[in-house]
Order: sequence, then structure tokens, then C-alpha cells
Amino acid sequence: MGEVIVSQNDVWARAEDASAIGALRRAAVVLAENRGFDEEDTGRVAVAVSEAASNLVKHAVEGTMLIRPHPELTSAIEIVAVDRGPGMRDVARALRDGYSTAGTLGIGMGGIARMATGYEVHSVPGRGTVLGMYFTARQGPKPACRVSGVTRPIGEESVCGDAFAISDSDTSASVMLCDGLGHGEAAAHASREAVRLFAEHTALAPVDILGRIHRGLPQTRGGAVAVAHVDRVAGTVSFAGLGNVSAWIASHDGRQGMISVPGIAGHQARTLRQYEYTVPPHSMVVLHSDGLSDRWDITSYPGLVTRTPSVVAATLLRDAGTRRDDACVVAVRPGR
Repeated sequence: MGEVIVSQNDVWARAEDASAIGALRRAAVVLAENRGFDEEDTGRVAVAVSEAASNLVKHAVEGTMLIRPHPELTSAIEIVAVDRGPGMRDVARALRDGYSTAGTLGIGMGGIARMATGYEVHSVPGRGTVLGMYFTARQGPKPACRVSGVTRPIGEESVCGDAFAISDSDTSASVMLCDGLGHGEAAAHASREAVRLFAEHTALAPVDILGRIHRGLPQTRGGAVAVAHVDRVAGTVSFAGLGNVSAWIASHDGRQGMISVPGIAGHQARTLRQYEYTVPPHSMVVLHSDGLSDRWDITSYPGLVTRTPSVVAATLLRDAGTRRDDACVVAVRPGR
């Protein structure tokens, strides 16, 4: 397996007035400079972020932006812009050079796409738009964009009690999600311990990793934990879950749930079990905590399962997430 990817303390910044544009641009520039981007590369980041933030401020409803190191490649930068605005009926037109929403910097979505190293857009009229883009230094490596996740703490808390970790390679991916009991620092401590234990045992089967985590959390609050192993060659996923964590195989036609047994990792559990599932082509494996409702309908998002995992995760967090609990969602593209 590859290097273990660990969830960050994602900070979603609101983009509701003009002052947010400069603040978001500065945050992106600082991150780019810290990642060794030169002046030209940093300038690309600054202009694209300013344009995306300007669109959120002027035209979106509940616009937010996430600026962070790319979860698969920390030398790259990832930007995710999310809104509940009017959406776009013709994304291809919006991405065309020369098409710009009045009042913005004038480069439009096409300019953003041209400046970014990679990007994805998903938009549904009446529901909003999610724009995911990443930037690398010109000679730097590019992320594979096979796995990603996002977190959001309850209310105005600064620490999220949910966490995830992923070990990814060309042929397979192992994923762990932990929803620490309650919220705040104590919940986050339980989730960090689950991440640490997962990272030490990624070569094991999901049920065995889950067992190690269960036995390793008794000195914490504990939590709900799910572990999945996606075999990209065989087209299968092995899954073991304990507690109230949701796991799905989502495709154009709908979704299939994966079974988690009742309990709390670190405190109480029935016999842990592992289940095997077939993953159809062009699908997405999705795990999320109960900070998201499980009532989302993948068929109401045309084309979403073909987008990058970051865009999938952010879209579900926007529409199914609740502010009454910490939230975490992870998406894995089964194909190579």
C-alpha cells in the first residue's frame, strides 16, 4: 500500500462579503509560498482563488471555500468552492473562454480552469455548484485524484471529532473513518488514536484492523469506526464497521449500503464481521459519519459519481451534512 493519507482539521471559510475575497486570496498565497511555489505559480493560485471567491460573494447563496494542502499530495494545493446558489444549466458554456459572469475579474470559469493544474465542476440548477481545483508547481508531480475526504466540526467549534485515514495505491485503497463519541477535543483524541492504529496495520484485512482499533481505544471516549478495502483489480470492496457509520457503493443507478454491526469501538462490540461486495464500473465508494443524513439520493446528482472524490465528498457534505454534529465524508474511486 502507499503512504497513509490522514484527514486535516479542515477550515471552511465563508464567502459572503467582499472582504472575504482578499482574505481567501491571502490564505491561498501563503499556502502556495509555503509549498515552494514560485512567483508565477503563486500568481495563478491568487487570481483563480480571487475569481472563485468573487463569484461566491456576488452570486452564490451560503458560499464557502476550503483551502488546504491536497490530501493525496501535500506539495500541491487544493481549493474547493461550495455554494447553494442558482447552479448552472450549461457548465460547458461557463467553462468556455470569453464567458464571464458580470462583475467578476473577467476571466470566468474558463480562466479558472486554464490556470488550475486540474479541476472539476458539478452543478445542479436550483441546488448549487461545487468547484474543486488543485495547483502544483509547474515541474511538480500531480495527485492521482482517486481518494479524498472532508470534515466539518459541529457549529462554530474549531476541532472536529471525526477523522479519516487512507492508504492508497494503483491497485487498491484501504480507508478508515472514525466518529469520536461526542464532539470537541475528547472526541478528536479518540479519532486520532484510531488513525494512528490504522496507520500501523494497513496491510491487515478490514475486520482485523477494526479489531486492533477496538482493542486500542478503551482509554478514550471511543467511537463508531468503519474500515474498507477497495481492490481496484478485482472490482471488489471488503468492509467491516462498528457503530453508526454509513458506508455505500454509489453508482448512476443508485446505491448499495454496506453492513456495520452495533457497538462503540473501545467499549462494546458484538462479534466483528467483514462483508464482501462487488463494485460496479464507474461507481464511488462513500463512507460518512452520522453528521450526514443517510437520506441523500445519488440519482438526483446527474454525473456526480464521475467527478473527483473531493467534489463528491463536498457535495454530499453540503446537502446531507448537519450543523448539529461533527461531520466527515470520504469518497474512493474504485477504478485505476
